[in-house]
Formats: sequence, structure tokens, C-alpha cells
Amino acid sequence: MNKKHPGGEPSPSTSPTGPAPSPDHGDATATPASAADPKRWWALAVIALAQLMVILDGTIVNIALPSAQRALGMPDADRQWVITAYTLAFGGLLLLGGRIADLVGRKRAFVIGLAGFAMASALGGAAAGPGTLFAARALQGAFAAVLAPSALSLLTTTFTDPRERAKAFGVYGALAGGGSGAGLLVGGLLTEYLNWRWCLYVNVPVALAALIGAQVFLRDRSGRRGGHLDVPGVLLGSGGLVALVYGFSEAGPRGWTSPWVAAPLMAGVLLLAAFVWWQHRAAGPLLPLRIFRDRSRAGAFATMGLATIGMFGVFLFLTYYFQAVLGYPPVRTGLAFMPVSVGIVIGATQIAARLLPRTAPHTLMASGMVLAAAGMVLLSRLTVHAQYVPHVLPGLLLVGLGMGLTFMPVYATATVGVPTQETGAASAALTTVQQIGASLGTVLLNTIATGAAGRHSRAHGPADSGTALAEAMVHGFSVAYWCSAGVLLLAALVAALTVRRGKPSQAGSKPSA
Repeated sequence: MNKKHPGGEPSPSTSPTGPAPSPDHGDATATPASAADPKRWWALAVIALAQLMVILDGTIVNIALPSAQRALGMPDADRQWVITAYTLAFGGLLLLGGRIADLVGRKRAFVIGLAGFAMASALGGAAAGPGTLFAARALQGAFAAVLAPSALSLLTTTFTDPRERAKAFGVYGALAGGGSGAGLLVGGLLTEYLNWRWCLYVNVPVALAALIGAQVFLRDRSGRRGGHLDVPGVLLGSGGLVALVYGFSEAGPRGWTSPWVAAPLMAGVLLLAAFVWWQHRAAGPLLPLRIFRDRSRAGAFATMGLATIGMFGVFLFLTYYFQAVLGYPPVRTGLAFMPVSVGIVIGATQIAARLLPRTAPHTLMASGMVLAAAGMVLLSRLTVHAQYVPHVLPGLLLVGLGMGLTFMPVYATATVGVPTQETGAASAALTTVQQIGASLGTVLLNTIATGAAGRHSRAHGPADSGTALAEAMVHGFSVAYWCSAGVLLLAALVAALTVRRGKPSQAGSKPSA
């Protein structure tokens, strides 16, 4: 059985942005990292640049996909693999990436992830056929799975002063939430004024700049001495996550009753159940389950999962709404999403970061989810004749502000108090929850919207005109937005009931009262 990591109980009134308890095994010094490192704000810029690249890549390719399909002669049945190859590798290997960061060192894992991501992006941009592009996207996802948790764990260990930590996580939360909308805009610009290949090539100079900055500004200890890789945990955990993500990705085109959907989902559940069983017994587990024993930390994870389930319908449905209903070109579609990104940046950096040092995190999380739910309700009232400023913009701003208020305290609460040698695993687990929530939310909400649109068409006669098809589509979106609002309100309730004012206890120690 694993030994518990001892740690003193934090005061219930301590902010979740306060200094993390010093972990055992001699991994931490008595001097806070942020006080000892005068280059910490430059380090934040490097971490933010890498995080932005990973987030942008999740959506930047979406707008370029039709052009890439025509250029490479890609069949319709295979085009989804440009997206699926990335999400499978990213979502399936995150836990392994977090463990690698703990074993070899966060800075070293960060550099490996950056270099690999740049090379995979160059390979994808130069692809001469669909197979090369699919392989490059899978490699991007694999290296992103190393890069993302190492970036978050570097941030966690670099900033320990309460106010500085709040500012740093405000920036990180803004990028994590707003980068998707920015990716749509950048993808539209690159596709329309250059070509689709630049949606991949653009990562190369960004990664090179971050690599140079990492060598100059990032400081971190070497890997954990005496650590080893939990191979059975890797096989069970990564296999289960890949099966789940694949099942969710196939549910849209094939339907939930297809054996190509049911079998992977069932296999994923069984593998993850076996993974949890093994983690209780492994000497050096891939994901130490004591991370989740604190109620506040577990509540932050649950809030993140529900928030991403409810949020990702915005980008999916509004992309169709702007282009298919309102007739927006790609660049205008990207610009139309910018209020979401602006709202997230304001909510995370100007509101949550200022309030968190003296406000209970559950207050910010719950308030943010209520605001986002109100934005979804406004979006549910859209029609085929709606105008952007009076009808779409208010809902986007509310969703953005709500997400910014939520993401920042979630990141801070979920990672504080974790022993230094396990920050990579905790960061990877949080990113995995976010990735799985996005995949599940996209499929569930799309299924709900499609079903509602079909029922609307049958109830109102055959949809043989463009207007009738658009009305059915918008009705489906409206129903899905109401469901999103319900999920976000559930997230608000979870945050209010589970996340306490005091910071989470050190993993493995007795939770704070």
C-alpha cells in the first residue's frame, strides 16, 4: 500500500491561492519559489505562450479542414480523423504526460513537448497525403499531452505568493478558456489569406520562441530520484481514456447504438475501473488517488468537468449558426466569437484574480456558472432572423465572463496543496477531465440538437426549403442551449456544496475542516 504524505492542516480561512504546504521527500525548500526567482513573470510569459499554442491548435484546424480535404483528396468518411487523431492522442496520453513531467522534471518535459509539437506541426503542414496529416495530428496530440501538464505544474510551483498566484492563474485561466475562440479567428485569417497549411506551420515559430524562453527563464529541479513508470497503470489508464474518447467521437456520425460506439465506451469504462483498482495497489501509481481525497479539490475537478460539458456547445453550434444560417465567411465567424474570449480574459484576470485572495473560491465558481447559464438562456432565444449585436452579443459576453470567473479559481484550487513530486499528475488529471468533458459535451449536445431538429421538422411538415431547414436547425440549437444551461447550473451547485473556503489539504493528509 502507498504511504500517505504527511502535511499540516491548513487554516480554514486560508485562501486557495496561498502557499502550498512543503511536500516531503526533501523536494521543496523553505523559501517560496516566487520570492526566489526574479524571472518568474518572464517564466509566466513562456508558459502562457506554450499553453496558448496548445489551446489554439484545438480549434485552429477546424476552419482549415474543408480546404485541407480538397487539397489532399480526402474522402468525407476520413476527414474527421484530422480532429480525432489529435483528441485521441491528447486525451489518452495526458496521465502519462503528467507522470513523465514528475519523473524527468517539469522543465525538461516542457522542452520535450515544445520541440515535439513543433516538429509534428511542420510535418503536418508539409503533408502530401491524408495519412501523413493524420499521423502528424496524432503526434501533435501526443506531445501536447506532455506539454500541457508540465506547463500547469510549472506554474503551480513557480508562483506560491497568494496575490501573485492569483494573477498567474488568472492569465492561465484566460488562455485556457479564451484560446478556443481565438483559434477560430486565427484559423479563418490564415485559411482565407494564406492557405490551410499555415494553420499548422504557425506553431513552429511560436514553439521556437517558447523554447528559447524556457532555456532562459524557466527554473525547475531535475526529475524525481528513484521514481519509476507504472507500466500497468499506463496501459490501463491510457487505454481506457483512448477508448472513451474514440467512443464519444464516433457517437455523432454512427449513433449511440452502433457497436463501434458501444464497444469502445464499455471497454473504456472497464479499463478505467481496472485502472482505479490498480492505482490503490501500485507502489508508484501513475495517478495517486490521494489527490482526490480532499473534498475541495475533488469539487474543483467536478466543476471543471461539468463546465466543459456545458460550454463546448457554444463553439459547435454557433459556428454552424453564423455560417449556415447568417451566412458569415470564416474570418467574420472568427471575429464573432471574440466577445467570448474577451469576456473570459476580463473575468479571469480583472475580476477573479483580484477577488480570489479575499473571496471564497466556491463563491466565484458558482457565480461564474450562473452567469454562463444565463448567457446560454439568452442564446436559446436566437432565431433565423436574429441580429448579432442585440441578440447574440449579450449571451456571448455573459458566457465568457462566467467561464473566466470559474476557470481561474478551479485551476488554483485543484492544484494547490499537492506535493511537489505529484504536481504533474494532478495537472494532467485536471486537463484530462477538461478534455473528456469537452468530448462528451460535444457529442451529447450535438445528439440533443440533432434529435430536436428532426422532431421539429416532422412536426412542421417536410423541410424542403432553406428557411425550413434553418428553422429546424436553430430549434435544435435552442434545445441544446437549455440543456447546457442546466449542466452549468449543476456545476454551480456542485461548486457551492463541495468547495470550501480553506485551501485543499496536501494530498494524502487529513483534509482541513
